Amino acid sequence: MNEYILAFTFYKKTMIAILKKELWSYFGNWSAWVIIAAFSLITALFLFFFENDSNIFDIGMASLQSYFVLVPWLLMFIIPALSMKTFAEEQQTGTLNWLFSQPLKVSDLVAGKFLSVWIVGVLCLIPSLIYLYTVYVLGVPAGNIDLGMTFGSYIGLIVLIAAFSGVGILASSLSQNQIMAYLLGVFMCFIMYFGIEQLASYKLLGGADFILQNIGFYQHFLGFTRGLIDLKDVAYFILIIGATLLLSNHFITKKK
Repeated sequence: MNEYILAFTFYKKTMIAILKKELWSYFGNWSAWVIIAAFSLITALFLFFFENDSNIFDIGMASLQSYFVLVPWLLMFIIPALSMKTFAEEQQTGTLNWLFSQPLKVSDLVAGKFLSVWIVGVLCLIPSLIYLYTVYVLGVPAGNIDLGMTFGSYIGLIVLIAAFSGVGILASSLSQNQIMAYLLGVFMCFIMYFGIEQLASYKLLGGADFILQNIGFYQHFLGFTRGLIDLKDVAYFILIIGATLLLSNHFITKKK
């Protein structure tokens, strides 16, 4: 029993050490700050300034629904940008071999790097609390906003970021350089979020279209945006995250 406790403690310490190292690499060279600032600026421009279907003033309704429609599309490009360096850069620079020589498990590397990407992705959502307060105040009367739907949508985004992070880590583990990792990550995120949903909408497979539709991220994320936190949707995303991390662990182990 004590051996299992010691093994778990060592695993936890090494994973946290990797997580701290990765977070420092993001925030220490300003890359995370730039990404968060750019993400916030783009969402603010689309929600309040540009004339488009997402502009809150054009919609004339005190709701952040347009924000939750816009953000997944931005995340498709931002999360792969964060995850592309996790393993592809390590291999490109030769430091991956050095990591293999250390007393670290591959699962520690995968988990620590995944958590770092997820955390930075979630931090991109923090400035949107300003938008939430603005919409809350602009409501007629003030506070006339569906908080249940808003809370569920935020939970959905946090889970979706985790799924995109898992896909990005997998893309990085399959690639030998950062450009390939980024392009593959964007492609895989696009297919999982929109591509499968769009293919199912053509009704080419008859009854199998429903099954195909539920393979992608969109339908499961849609439930959250309606304020419904369904255990089936939560279990689906947990399964996707687990599968991507296990595959990443497998491909990195093969490189070792």
